[in-house]
This record gives sequence, structure tokens and C-alpha cells, in this order.
Amino acid sequence: MKVVGLLSGGKDSCYNLCHAAKQGHTLVAVATLAPPAGKDELDSYMYQTVGHDAVHLVAQALDVPLYRHVIAGSALNQSSSYGSRLPSASGSSSEGAADETEDLLLLLQQVKRAHPDAEAVSVGAILSNYQRVRVEHVCLRSGMRLLPLAYLWQRDQRELLREMCEADVRAVLIKVAGIGLDERHLGKTLAQVRPTLERLNDRYGSHICGEGGEYETLTLDCPLFKKRIILDEVETVLHADSSFASVSYLRVKRAHLEDKEAGATTLADVKVPPMLDWLGESTRAAAAAVPENVQLSQAAPDSATAPSGMTVAQRGAWVAVGNVTASCCGSASGSLSFEEEVCSAFARLSDALAAHHLSLAHLAHLNLSLASQADFAPLNALYARLFGSDPPSRACIALDDVPGGARVTIDAVAMDDGVRYADGVPQGKPNRERRVTHVQGRSYWAAANIGPYSQAVKADGRIFIAGQIGLVPTTLELADDEATQIALSLQHARRVFHVALEMRAATQRGWIEGCICWLESPAPGAEAQAGRRLEAARDAWQEQDPFVRGDENDEEHEPSWNAQWLGADFAVDQMPTVFAFLPHKALPRGACVEWQLTGHDGTRSHDAAPDEDADKFGYDDDDDDEEEPGPVRGGGELLPSLFTL
Repeated sequence: MKVVGLLSGGKDSCYNLCHAAKQGHTLVAVATLAPPAGKDELDSYMYQTVGHDAVHLVAQALDVPLYRHVIAGSALNQSSSYGSRLPSASGSSSEGAADETEDLLLLLQQVKRAHPDAEAVSVGAILSNYQRVRVEHVCLRSGMRLLPLAYLWQRDQRELLREMCEADVRAVLIKVAGIGLDERHLGKTLAQVRPTLERLNDRYGSHICGEGGEYETLTLDCPLFKKRIILDEVETVLHADSSFASVSYLRVKRAHLEDKEAGATTLADVKVPPMLDWLGESTRAAAAAVPENVQLSQAAPDSATAPSGMTVAQRGAWVAVGNVTASCCGSASGSLSFEEEVCSAFARLSDALAAHHLSLAHLAHLNLSLASQADFAPLNALYARLFGSDPPSRACIALDDVPGGARVTIDAVAMDDGVRYADGVPQGKPNRERRVTHVQGRSYWAAANIGPYSQAVKADGRIFIAGQIGLVPTTLELADDEATQIALSLQHARRVFHVALEMRAATQRGWIEGCICWLESPAPGAEAQAGRRLEAARDAWQEQDPFVRGDENDEEHEPSWNAQWLGADFAVDQMPTVFAFLPHKALPRGACVEWQLTGHDGTRSHDAAPDEDADKFGYDDDDDDEEEPGPVRGGGELLPSLFTL
């Protein structure tokens, strides 16, 4: 693809361009947002402005044109999301021209006019959901359709900085604003300050790559540069004096380009992380070790039964709606087109939610059952019209014999967060937390969305993880073999859970509450493979337990959150787990397995209504607020429709 690089001049934006080139993409231009004339530093939540006086040299070193736009807006919307959870009546996706995010739209529109064949945008986000959400929102708007490429996203910062130094990314600190850093560190290279940054991380938890704003950099050379930058004259500016963490930066007064020395690093020196991490490889090995001649312990049932009509249940703030089909199913549904049937089913769901003063914006998770995966693409086209920037998580499967002859059946869980919607516009403020993990850019982290849904929704402590299949993150192609699909899809679920916890993983307070492993039945004539597939999935799931792996005391793995990601105090065999066979070709993209998990972030949940309504809902909300919330599993009873086959 032809790529536009969002360029601050710092190490992250330049190193991400190296990875974009490493993945075979072609850089056609770079674009930057600059402060107004006379200013070096802005209090921006989105953009690095220090070093803007040398960005043109970075573009020249890359040998591509540079496009600039002056930042006119400010950080008006500072929430975790950008855009409405429901499409607005006007169809506008803009938050308003005064927000600084809209300056990025104007910049990219300028680039698209000059390069209409540009297909992707390179962005150097490592940890900032705030930045990633806004860049994706702008890139994927109607009329833009630029795919975000964020190959540094969720990389381990210690490992990432080491790789940058090994690839000889010569970036110098041009701003310091963190504890332990001062004017003495300005102008030092990454290699020179790396020991200091690692020591500050060990002592104070500072971000090694500066993701907490501890420092900013200017790249003087990297494997993608055609020439290198030489700083001739710089000036130190004290921006804010403080005995705790003063803020200083370098103003570049004179600099020039010169030819690179012989033996300079190339893209061959840029390290690509393995597709599977150590636990993913261990999981793949467990799945691959299952012999071919495993037999199913019992025959699969010839047919399944399902409720004959829509069901609705409420407990406190939670509403579960199950078995939602079009208003007329059976023989009458034959007169409906697929689009009409989907719209009718969602209209019924909307009406059921409205009876509880809720809307589609309150949905946390959906399970969709199709009569055929051939309807997956048209379903997504319709589905995308229903939700805005923060859609619910989702799992989508196909069934041969859907009761009533329906082509689509919906099971849904919604949470009342106190917000009401008028023409897609929220009214009031939430009284319960709802955050989404909705990553739409390509990375090494996990699979981007292949549909208009979120990878995870965290609602009042509960975490709903969308069904994950074994797609290679960089290409979104299905992994070649069955064992890799099983391991990769489970790794996706693990990494999504980690992000949804929002760093709560460091304290290991979150846990997984339940799991459904959807398995595709082998092709006709290969039914004997069913036993092996089931056993491979079971062994892969067991491999997530460190006590099963036998590394519960392993010093290399134990400090890593991944070692006990299911929850530190529970074994795999204590979790509600379902392994369910579906018809052949019943999963998206022809996958053989899909993992669907629910979890909890470890905080005290507010499942029920406030105290005055406790009797009404039959729930004792009179807990000791001073009690430390412990790893008490619960909530499965709230979600029967998601765990009933």
C-alpha cells in the first residue's frame, strides 16, 4: 500500500515508518501538525510540537514531500472515545472544528488531494489509546478511508527501545519532563540514556519510551533515512521550573543534512517481533502435539433446541435479550429480503431495550447466529449503520437449522449507564463506566476489526471479549494450520483482555469468568478429525494455566502478566468453559476455531440497582465498602443467553 507518515520527527513516528517499509508498504509523503507561528510548545493531548523546526529535515532525509497544517483547535473532547455511540441524525461524524483532532482531518485532506492513491497512514502510537482512537476516527471517516498502520502498538517498551538502539535509530532527547530527567539529558541519544530510562522505570514506574510524556525526541538517522541530520546549533529553553520534574527543551537553530557513513544500518536490521509470543508458542505446541487418531468421547447431538420466542430479563442495570429474530419468521419470513429481516430483528431488539429506557448505544455484547456465513459480508454492511464510534463486542457464528427458519438470530446484553440518546446525541453523564477496545489499525499486537464491532467492552467492571479467530495481525489473513489458528486466536483474546484491563494487569486483579470455544466441524468425509480438533483446543486452553504448564515458579515467566492472565487465584478447570461444535464453514473466514471470553477487571461491580432499589431486584447491595475486592467470580447468572447453546 501507499503510505502517508504522520511525522512528529520523534523516534516512534520514524521507527514505525521503518516497520511499514519492512512490511512491504511504500512511503509517498509525510505530514505534520505544527504550532502557530512564534510557539515551540503547545499543551496538546495529541501532538508533539517540540522539534517542529527540524521536521522538514526529517522529510528531506526520507526523500518524500512534507505537508504541514497549523494546529488551531484545542483538546475539547478529552474522553476515552471520540464520536457518538450512535450515528447522529445529521450523519456528521465531526466533533466540531474547534477540537484539535479536526486539525488532523484537515491535514490528511490536504495530503489526499495531492496523493489520491494514498491508502494508509503510519502512526507511531505505542500505548496511548487517546491518540490511537482519534487517529483511527479521522482515517476511517467517509471520504478518507485510510488504513492506520501502528506497528509499535502495545509493544513492550523495554524490548522496543532495545530494538531501536540495535537498529541504530539515532534519536536525541529534545524535551525532558519526567522525574530523574533534566537539562543534562537534552541532546543525548537513545543509546546513551537507555540505562537511565530503564533505571527510572525500575524505581518509579516511568515509561521507558516516554509514553507518559517523560521525554520527546528528534530522529537524526534511522534505517529508512537516505541522509542523516547534523545539528549545528541548538538553544536550551527552560519551559517550566520545578524541583520535582522541570520541563526543558531544545530549540533547533541551525542544522543540515549530510551523506550517511558506510555500513549504516538498513531495513534488514529492523527486527520484526514473532507472530506468537512465548505463551502463544507454548499453546501452539500443545495443540500440535495431539495425535491424529483421537476419537470424540461421545457423539454430537443430531439437533439442538432453542427458545421458541424472544426472552427478556433484567437485573439491576443489566438487561439481557435473547432469541431475537425478525418480527415475522417461518413461512412469512420468506417474503423478506435478508436486509429487511436484519432490520426487522434489530428493530425488535431496539423496542425491547426501549421498554427499559435503553437503546442500541447501551449494548455491551451481541451474539449473532446466521443461517449461513455467506451472509456475513452483507450483515456487516447493514450492521455498520447501527452503531457509531463505540460499538458493542460481538461473536458471529452460523447454524444449519435455525429454529423458525430465521436467517439471523440475536442474543444481546445491555447496561444502563444513565445516559439517554436523542437523535444519536447523548443526554446527561454516565453513572457507570463503559469503555471499549476498538482497534482498527494494523499492528503486530492482535487482529484488527474485521467487522463494525469492538474487540472488547468493559462495562461496570465486566469485560466482554469479541469472538477471536486466528488472523495474522499484519495481513488479516487466516493462519495456515489448525494448531496456529487455535493458539493465535487465543493469544488475540489474551492481548485484548490485557488492553481492556487498562494496565490493571500489573496487579493481577482481573480474571476470566467464562469461555466458549466455537469449533468448526470438519469437512464431510473428514469427520474423524473432530476428536483431534476438540482435544487440541482443550489442551491449548489448559496450557494457559501455569500450574498445568509447570512454570508456576519459573523466574523468567512468573513476573510477566501473561503467565497468569486468566486470574492468579483460579485454575482453568474452575472456569465455566464450553467447547461447542458448529457446522462446517460456520465461522467467519473459514476459521476452524473462535474463542469468546468474558472477564472482570477486579473492581467492585455494581450489578444491581442503587440501595433503594435492592429489594425490588432481589439483590443485597449492602457491602462493606472498606473491604478489599477479592477474586470472587460472579455474574454468569446475568448472562444466560451467551452461554446457552
